[in-house]
Amino acid sequence: MTSKREKEKTVSRHEGIDDLLKFAIDVVHHCGEKALSFYGKGHKDVKFDEGLVTEAELQLREFFQDKLFARFPEHKIYRPDLGEEGYTHGAKRYLWIYDPLDGVANFQAGIPVWGTSVALFENYWPVFGIFHLPVTGDLFHAQAGHKALWGQKQIRVSSQEEINDESLLLTYSRFHQRYQCTFPGKIRSLGCTAAHICYVAMGRAEAAVLGSESYKDLAAAAVILEAAGGKIYKMDGKEFFLSEYMEEGRIEDHLLVVAPDKYAEVRGFLQENY
Repeated sequence: MTSKREKEKTVSRHEGIDDLLKFAIDVVHHCGEKALSFYGKGHKDVKFDEGLVTEAELQLREFFQDKLFARFPEHKIYRPDLGEEGYTHGAKRYLWIYDPLDGVANFQAGIPVWGTSVALFENYWPVFGIFHLPVTGDLFHAQAGHKALWGQKQIRVSSQEEINDESLLLTYSRFHQRYQCTFPGKIRSLGCTAAHICYVAMGRAEAAVLGSESYKDLAAAAVILEAAGGKIYKMDGKEFFLSEYMEEGRIEDHLLVVAPDKYAEVRGFLQENY
């Protein structure tokens, strides 16, 4: 039987997480407003305006860092060389993973599928994940072990029984160089990893193939996906555990984002070129 003190601790912790989530959503919205001042303003004579993207990312990172440390000065922000310190107490147990721009090519070109993601981990366990697309206004978020939400509406992965010609597979841009694909439905690359994962989480796409991702790219969207009933798998069928890649750069494994009961069917449509 749960004691009164244990109940009070649980309530207190949930109140604390609610405050952290509210702070994160507010900051993500403000980051989106700042990002929009750079959106679509890439130099028209160059294929990819690296200068614009770099300036936007620097300003957005500085903005997020200033807001976070003003409110929570002892919290940490993820970087690949941070290293795992083991179990810690107090405010130092919180680690924020912030990606200012996912979909940078779309961002600089004026294509609306790009966004900002924020995840919070407590002693390296996920607390919540948020992904915001400023142009469309879409906000995806979830607390680990709770419902996944699109705004205030609960989302779940597709419950479609079989893949058909109306199904959607999302991929990375050079997908066809690596795979021969017999997927019977539509195959699209929208140029934004977190958006791909969230569209699977809400059932708009049946699956997504990911390549050359990083811990930062996946942290927030992975929380949302799992809360919506989906998972990330390696191509050999083994479940993907993001925590194993915290100190790495790019993840070498190609990944499949899908509902667990659809992994085998979707994987069967993908034949790797050797």
